[in-house]
Amino acid sequence: MHQIVKTPVDSSRRWWVLAIVVAAQFMFGVDAFIVNVAIPTIAVELNASAAQIESVIAIYLIAYATLVVTGGRLSDIHGTKNVFIAGVLGFTVTSLWCGLAQSGPELILARLAQGATAALMVPQVLATLHLLFSDSSRARAFAIYGVVLGLAGAAGFALGGLLVTLDLAGFGWRTVFFVNVPFGLLIVAAALRIMPSAPQRAGTTLDVPGAVVLFAGLLCLIGPLLFGHDVHWAPWVWLVMAAGVAILAVFLRLERAVAARGGMPLIDLALLSDNAFMRGLCAAFFFFFANLSFYLVMTMFMQKALKIPPLQAGLVFLPLAFAFVIASRHSGARAKRRGTLVLIEGCAVQLIGLAVLVAAVACVEVPSATLLALVLTIFGYGQGLVMAPLSSAVLSTVKPASAGSASGMYGTTAQIANAAGVAAIGAVFFAIEAAHSARPALFISCTLFALAIVTAVAFLSWMRRASA
Repeated sequence: MHQIVKTPVDSSRRWWVLAIVVAAQFMFGVDAFIVNVAIPTIAVELNASAAQIESVIAIYLIAYATLVVTGGRLSDIHGTKNVFIAGVLGFTVTSLWCGLAQSGPELILARLAQGATAALMVPQVLATLHLLFSDSSRARAFAIYGVVLGLAGAAGFALGGLLVTLDLAGFGWRTVFFVNVPFGLLIVAAALRIMPSAPQRAGTTLDVPGAVVLFAGLLCLIGPLLFGHDVHWAPWVWLVMAAGVAILAVFLRLERAVAARGGMPLIDLALLSDNAFMRGLCAAFFFFFANLSFYLVMTMFMQKALKIPPLQAGLVFLPLAFAFVIASRHSGARAKRRGTLVLIEGCAVQLIGLAVLVAAVACVEVPSATLLALVLTIFGYGQGLVMAPLSSAVLSTVKPASAGSASGMYGTTAQIANAAGVAAIGAVFFAIEAAHSARPALFISCTLFALAIVTAVAFLSWMRRASA
């Protein structure tokens, strides 16, 4: 077995370290929303086809989701600080490349590289929080992390429209990528100076065959979820997904063989026997299944059925984002008193929000943007109560040496769930809308959101029993 180099993790400046890593999470979160706002302008200026524009978003998600476990494992081997700095620097450089792209295909390649570097950067955020905050301050640290998630969403919606409209120095949409460059360089400089070194494993190398097989398996599984709707769910889509499942089964056998030889598998196999962690991952899957898909359905309903202009439709979500931030602040204190029960309470608030939304749309012929914004704050508050404490709860039983691997698995689960929710619930919404209208499509979609959240609650309860 390889020896762990016992480099002590200095926690004396941990709140400064928290500020550094959540700043990177904020940059990542803003980038996810800001690009969506700029997409119409990008399509016109680069003369990009519809397929190319979809790929600009999808290829980023695929690269991130398929490589985030590898990024997490690299931190277990080389230390969170080293991989974090490499990830932020890579994300900064690839953001510059995105802004300089001269064609649709070049932008797609740049976004592929940007997603890959994000997979190095983002797992280190949760891993660092898990390593530095194992005491009574843990709930507060993860609450701050939740606040940043909410602020990133609000800032992305607002900043994207502002930068494209202002057209600073004639750069237009390119500024939505250029904005990452100064912030990325500042984060790297601060991390080099303040961030402590974390435990490393001497004489250990990355399980490259495992990384390649996992990449192939997840690519076959996630890719069809993102593109299936465009090809009308042709039979080959399901065959590719089945191949993905088979490849992932081979991956697990390969990882056990690596461990049997005394090597370091890409995922810590001990995590698979951690009942609380695995049940927590299942809860996270169903929670995120109703995450991005909810925003897709609401955006389509507002613009298609209610004819709300795109900019105004984006502003409808701002109160939701601020409610998310407030709830994230509250969740830390509530988690201290009530533990994982706050997660179940947050899910209950989300269900109430869905019920109020359905009632408002059913009772009001043409709901205004203001009414929808008020109703959506309920859902946003419930979501904020869940998201930050959820990551903390899922990782709570993980040993420090496996923090990177566990964070990567959590990130992959969230992205697969987001893609699956967008594909499945999006397909249902569009099918019912085509056969009937957008209103019943919204009602059925809300029912599916509720079922996913109830299933998440069931796994959360099961996780609590395992932790106890």
